[in-house]
Amino acid sequence: MAHTVTRALVLREVDYKESDKILTVLTESEGKRTVKAPGCRRKNSPLSAAGQLLVYSEMTFFDYQDRLSMKEASTLNEFRGVRADLWKLALGSYFAEVCEAVAEEGVPTPGLLSLILNSLYALDKLDRPLPLVKAAFELKLCCLAGYEPLVDACAVCGKEQPDGPRLSLNQGVLHCARCREELGEEGVSLPLDEGSLAAVRHIVYGDPKRLFSFQLPPESLDRFAGVGESFLLAQLERGFRTLDFYKGLS
Repeated sequence: MAHTVTRALVLREVDYKESDKILTVLTESEGKRTVKAPGCRRKNSPLSAAGQLLVYSEMTFFDYQDRLSMKEASTLNEFRGVRADLWKLALGSYFAEVCEAVAEEGVPTPGLLSLILNSLYALDKLDRPLPLVKAAFELKLCCLAGYEPLVDACAVCGKEQPDGPRLSLNQGVLHCARCREELGEEGVSLPLDEGSLAAVRHIVYGDPKRLFSFQLPPESLDRFAGVGESFLLAQLERGFRTLDFYKGLS
């Protein structure tokens, strides 16, 4: 049996048989993988910690007849601050569900694992508003999944600082309020202000290692948060039960 050692984050866990789990994990080099974790629900199982949602571990997989089983695991980060807070856990679960939706089985998605790990770290350790972390994750994920918005200038007149800036959710382009008709925009177009536009540009074009290194006043944060969620849902054309749960907490 061939074996592979990789680092991976658990995106989903499903109980299987009497004491096993079927895990969906996001790996460094092979994208999303479906893995059986035998016996991990038994008391004192060496796999029990690594088999939990949002736990990041070094895992050893054995491949037998094109099916992966996790035989060994060493936890690297359990993000305990996330697990201890219902709001943060709900948001982290949403991040996991979105990553599972965009990742393909066995196909590497460069940057995706780093994004969710950095986002969970921000929830766990950084003193940032949850809506800021959420919107930054949503916009950056869209970029990694091939839906990067064009926000360097108005798509119609080319003005770098558009008058009454708006982001088209369907076309994914920035435009001036007065240029909307010329753009031929029939779908939803959301307004931005100076702060929220700067934040969107920071996420799309900035250093991914400094994804959360900015602050916004309340009104700009509200607009930034609205654009992040709306753009992701429009591009992926689906909803998420974990997002509904998170929003239901408020």
